[in-house]
Amino acid sequence: MNQSFVYAAARTPFGRFGGALADRRPDDLAATALTAVLAKAPRLEPAAVDEVIWGCANQAGEDNRNVGRMAVLLAGLPTSVPATTVNRLCGSSLDATMGAARAIETGDADVVIAGGVESMTRAPWVLPKPSRAYPPGDTAAVSTTLGWRLVNPDMPAEWTISLGECNELLAGRFGISRARQDEFAARSHQLADAAWNEGFYDAMVVAYGGLTRDEGIRPGSSAEKLARLAPSFRPDGSITAGNASPLNDGAAALVIGSETTDLGVDPLARIAGRGTFALDPQDFGYAPVEAANRALARAGITWHDIAAVELNEAFAVQSLACIDAWTANGLTDPDLVNAKGGAIAIGHPLGASGARIVGTLAHRLVDSGARWGVAAICIGVGQGLAVVLENMREVR
Repeated sequence: MNQSFVYAAARTPFGRFGGALADRRPDDLAATALTAVLAKAPRLEPAAVDEVIWGCANQAGEDNRNVGRMAVLLAGLPTSVPATTVNRLCGSSLDATMGAARAIETGDADVVIAGGVESMTRAPWVLPKPSRAYPPGDTAAVSTTLGWRLVNPDMPAEWTISLGECNELLAGRFGISRARQDEFAARSHQLADAAWNEGFYDAMVVAYGGLTRDEGIRPGSSAEKLARLAPSFRPDGSITAGNASPLNDGAAALVIGSETTDLGVDPLARIAGRGTFALDPQDFGYAPVEAANRALARAGITWHDIAAVELNEAFAVQSLACIDAWTANGLTDPDLVNAKGGAIAIGHPLGASGARIVGTLAHRLVDSGARWGVAAICIGVGQGLAVVLENMREVR
């Protein structure tokens, strides 16, 4: 078996819902990230890309017709470069990354671009087709921006509750307080702002649509300010607009290659382990726990070896539940998680987030000189994904 490596990472800034990227189509966002990551591999001829594997969650509007292939064409790559689009909801571009690694390791490819995109602003309303012509009465338009839509009536009701209600259940199950969630959310904004100010993201993010940094970061955020927000899902609940990830637009991409490919740049990290896991749909926020445990086992290491974690912050409560479980299993310090900020501040454009956390993790390992890291993500309808990376630059 070959080994697979992350050679480069690039992304757009993440825009707020209805914000600076609202007028940018998702296929244009995808093409921008694709072009930016190719520029980081100076010896890579575009025609030598064996495959583009692209993630996207909604796929109901301008992203509907294999947006990965659209990105290849719009970015000006040769028409001989094939592309596919995968959909594992929030985990789509992490799934794309894992698929790219498998293609490299089995010898089916030498260089694969993996990534993902979402424009949650431009996700359309849809009208179901009637079963017969001219039905009487009104028909409701359904938003495709986020969550369940057009639900099959045969699905058990407890599986199809809102994402927020799922996480209220999680808060009750693990006794995670509102105050703790708000503190975690404020930390995300503070760390993201500090990372941008220190130049950490400069090498990864390409300015686009008038944005030079992630639009949703609030440098002055504090737990005290967040505590003033009203609950979003229950009158007496703990989840608010401030301690959950927002709706966003953006794209991210990675160059994944074998050990023999010459791209003009040394690899950042080796993809050392992968893990998938699934449980009851309403418990989706907790799925990264076992996904990461499986990825570690396949890499042949334990939580005691881990020096950096990137966990997509869908909600503060599910992030804290996962961190608590990993700490109980040997993670040495919860502050190793999202030390450069997370999705509550940076944003969570669904299909792009998996590639974002992998790129961030690879750069964190290189910058710190640490050897091992984990990237993990929860996925609506009860799934989780994780990968383990090994630093390929200087380990100190």
